[in-house]
Amino acid sequence: MGAWMEGKRDDPTPCRESDEGLFEITARDGRGRLGRLHTRHGILETPALLPVINPNIRTIEPREMWDRYGIGALITNSYIIWKHENLKEIATEKGVHALLDFPGVVMTDSGTFQAYIYGDVEVGVEQIVEFQRSIGVDIATMLDVFSRPDMNEAQVAECVRETLERAPASIQAAGNTMLNGPIQGGLFKHLRTESAQGMGEFDFAVHPIGGIVPVMERHLYKDYAKIMLASLPHLPPNRPVHMFGCGHPMLFPMSIALGADLFDSAAYALFARDGRLLTPWGTQKIQTLTEWPERMPCVAGHTPAEIRSLGKKEMTAHLARYNLEVTLAELDRCKQAIRDGTIWRLAERRSHQHPALREAFLWLSTSPHNAKLDMQFLEEMVLDDRDAARDLDRHAGTWEGAWNWIVESQETPRKGGEPWGGDDTLVRPHVDAAKKALQARWRPHSVQGRGSDAVLVAYGSSGPWRERLSDLMVRLQHHCPGLEVMIQTPI
Repeated sequence: MGAWMEGKRDDPTPCRESDEGLFEITARDGRGRLGRLHTRHGILETPALLPVINPNIRTIEPREMWDRYGIGALITNSYIIWKHENLKEIATEKGVHALLDFPGVVMTDSGTFQAYIYGDVEVGVEQIVEFQRSIGVDIATMLDVFSRPDMNEAQVAECVRETLERAPASIQAAGNTMLNGPIQGGLFKHLRTESAQGMGEFDFAVHPIGGIVPVMERHLYKDYAKIMLASLPHLPPNRPVHMFGCGHPMLFPMSIALGADLFDSAAYALFARDGRLLTPWGTQKIQTLTEWPERMPCVAGHTPAEIRSLGKKEMTAHLARYNLEVTLAELDRCKQAIRDGTIWRLAERRSHQHPALREAFLWLSTSPHNAKLDMQFLEEMVLDDRDAARDLDRHAGTWEGAWNWIVESQETPRKGGEPWGGDDTLVRPHVDAAKKALQARWRPHSVQGRGSDAVLVAYGSSGPWRERLSDLMVRLQHHCPGLEVMIQTPI
């Protein structure tokens, strides 16, 4: 999509019929990727935010999202439309795009989250998918079984099993409509993996990672990262991954660095109604502000005090636009970081801005202790932040495969130098990949039984190197017998 603008934006061009559902990758940085998802209502560029639209409460009109902000897709709830007779009638007769007045991609949820919030939903598995197809959605969602945080392992396993059993009938009911295949499994690694592997065998177009809203609400970002690493390596790489319910910009860099493609949330509107502002480093209340955390176009001519003086409805509308603009701006930063090869460094910087996010990042980038070590001994030690991030329970050492999945995706060597970021520098995935490549291709002489294990790399010296460095080499060899010397020379 183009830049933000005033006036009317042209409607999208449908993709070729043979390309519908195709997801092509246009750029990569590790597991972070830019993509294009082909649909009947245009080609959606990813990573993308799908704002949640309640058909009954429209804080920002969908048409404004398309025209002004260039938002290519949104998500609404098919269960709400199905339950409200007037909405159902319009959607059935004219289609969901006409109901919302939105020309872009429309995804619908199935009512699973409503079941989590309010209890059982009054609709069948095939019925809700058939309804989504009948109102012309671009991407429908099957009715999966939400795994709540208070469930035990057996209960979560039953949710995973029942969701898998519903998959064939849901796909058949969807017909030629693209269908979401959600991944459940709670906080149990093996159940997330089982769900991802099982759902990946069916012909879904997109895989949402479900059951993460309660985790995010409690700022359990380390568990959020674990859910991603337990799921994403086992999903087909040619399908977009959607973080169901994630819309806070603070989580975008880490999520995208780990392979997320789509985000959705009503946070831009819900937080606005409560007088709260989204920022890339957390949330702030309008009541405490004298200056804007970030000066966005929608408030460029107003101070926080002026916005506070408005009526509730008008203030909410201004704050909702502010939240949406901040969210889209952070998404653009992530896209540019992928193009620049710096998405991990962006996630690294953002991790310093919230303690729960820092905990998650340290866990991600810290090698676990050997599971055979005495855990009681480790627990009694005084640990620094990085040591404390390690798993000390029975899961210690079980995540190395997931970390290797991240490291193996890195492009190395890279152009240019490596900006120093403290201890984080040494555990960046592409640095780890470079070290592993070096270890696989070269060994110092000391490994072969002679010399020390010291290696000196002379970098940045102009030739002739024999004349410029010979005296230094003689002195070093005298004081460090067996020193291995390598001179970086341009070709």
